[in-house]
Amino acid sequence: MLNKKNKFLKFQNRNFSINSKKVKKNDIFFAIEGSKQSGNLYSSEALSRGAYKVVTSKNIRNKNYLIVKNVRKFLAEACSARYKEKPKNITAVTGTNGKSSVAHFYFQILKNLKINSATIGTLGIFYKNKVKKTNLTTPDIITIHKELNFLKRNKIDNVCLEASSHGLHQNRLDGINFKVGIFTNFTQDHLDYHKNLKNYLKAKLYLFSSLLKKNSFAIIDTDIPEYSIINKICQKRKIKVLSFGSKGNTIKLISHHFLGKKQIIKINFLDKIYNIRIDLIGDFQIKNLFAAMLASYVSIKNSNKIINTLPKIRSATGRMQCVGYKKQSAVVVDYAHTPDALKKSLQTLSKQFNKKVDVVFGCGGDRDKGKRYKMGKIADQFASKIYLTNDNPRSENPISIVKQIKKGCLRSKVILDRKIAIKSAIQNLNSGSILLIAGKGHENYQIIKNKKKYFSDQKVSKFFLK
Repeated sequence: MLNKKNKFLKFQNRNFSINSKKVKKNDIFFAIEGSKQSGNLYSSEALSRGAYKVVTSKNIRNKNYLIVKNVRKFLAEACSARYKEKPKNITAVTGTNGKSSVAHFYFQILKNLKINSATIGTLGIFYKNKVKKTNLTTPDIITIHKELNFLKRNKIDNVCLEASSHGLHQNRLDGINFKVGIFTNFTQDHLDYHKNLKNYLKAKLYLFSSLLKKNSFAIIDTDIPEYSIINKICQKRKIKVLSFGSKGNTIKLISHHFLGKKQIIKINFLDKIYNIRIDLIGDFQIKNLFAAMLASYVSIKNSNKIINTLPKIRSATGRMQCVGYKKQSAVVVDYAHTPDALKKSLQTLSKQFNKKVDVVFGCGGDRDKGKRYKMGKIADQFASKIYLTNDNPRSENPISIVKQIKKGCLRSKVILDRKIAIKSAIQNLNSGSILLIAGKGHENYQIIKNKKKYFSDQKVSKFFLK
C-alpha cells in the first residue's frame, strides 16, 4: 500500500478529466457516477482519445483501469495532491439563501482595504479587477482545485466560495483546507434532487461535520433553528464558533431602522459599539453583511478597518438590486426563487419603503415542483399586484407551471412572455407601490424548451423605465 505522499506520484504531471469528450493524450479520466448517468459509459471513449488511465469503482480487470472504492473522494485527494498550493484563508459559505451576497460583501470589504481576495460562486470568479464566468454555484472539483491554485499563484490568499448542497453532497469540496465555514439559513429548495428536507440539511451540514478541521472557524446566526445543531457539531469537533444575531458572541444587533434606500444600524462588534449607515435594500442583507464581516475578521483581525468599509458596500448583481425609478416608485430585481426568499423580499420592501409591493415572478421547470403553490400563496398574502410569468421553464410546459403557482394566488394576472410581463408591471406601477421582479436575479438568459436565449431582467426593466 502506497503512503499518502507517494500515492499520486504517477498523476502529478497529468491532467484530470471527468468529461470524456475533453480527454487528451495521457490524461486521467475519472468515471464518476452521476445522478443521471455513469461516467463508466464513457470509459472506452476516454481511452480511445488517449487517456492514460480510467479511475473507476467498477471491478474491471484491465491495465488501463484503476479500481478505487469511491471515485469522487479519490478525485478529491488526487486534486489536492496535484494542485497543492492554495490560498491561506479559504471560506465556504452554505445555506439556502444569501450565499452570493455574503461572498461579495466579503470581497468588497477586503477590496476596499486593498487586500487581494476572490470569490467563487454563482456570479463567477471575481479576483482583483477581473471576472471569470462559471456555470455552477459550486464548480466541478477539478475546476475548483485548479482555480484555487491559480488564485494562489496570483498572490491571493483570501477566498470566499459558495458551497451549494449539490456540491457538498457530490464531494466537490473535499480535499480543500477550509479555514472558515458559514451557514446562512435553511428553507425549502432543491427537493427535486435531495427528495426531502432531512437529506437537504444533511448535505449542508457536511461542511461542518466533515470538511472543517479542528481549530477552524464556524460563523452562524444564533436566530436560526439550525444554530443549536451546528453549534453541537462544532463543539464536538473543536471548531471555534463566531456567532451573530440576538445572542451572538461576536456581533450583536442593538438597533436598526430604514432611511429610504439606506439602513441605519447600531451594533456591538467584539465589545465595541458602532453606529453605521448602510446602502443596502432588505433587512435580511444585514445578516449577510455580519457573516461577511466575521469572515473578513478571521482574515485580517482588525474590526475598526472592517467597520470603515461598510458604508461603501453595495448589493451583488441581482440581489435586492434597485435598477431604477418610475416617479417615486423603485423597481427592484432579486434572485428570490424559493418560498422563504420571496416572502422575505416582499416583506422587507414593504417595510423599508412603507409602500405596497407588486411582483413579477415564475418558477423554474424540471425543478422542485412542491414550492410552486407555496410561492403563489406567499405572493397572494404579501403582494399587491401579481404577474405570473415564465422563469426558466426548460422542458416543462410553461402553462402547466403557471397553473400550479396560480392555485395559490387566483387573483394573479398571467403573462407568459417575461418581457411583456415586466412591461405591463412597470406601466401599471403607481407612486404608492414598489415593483419586485423576482426569480432570475443575475441570470442573463432564459431556458425555454431547453434552448438558452439572452434575457436580462435589469436591461428589460431599464428599457421600459425610460
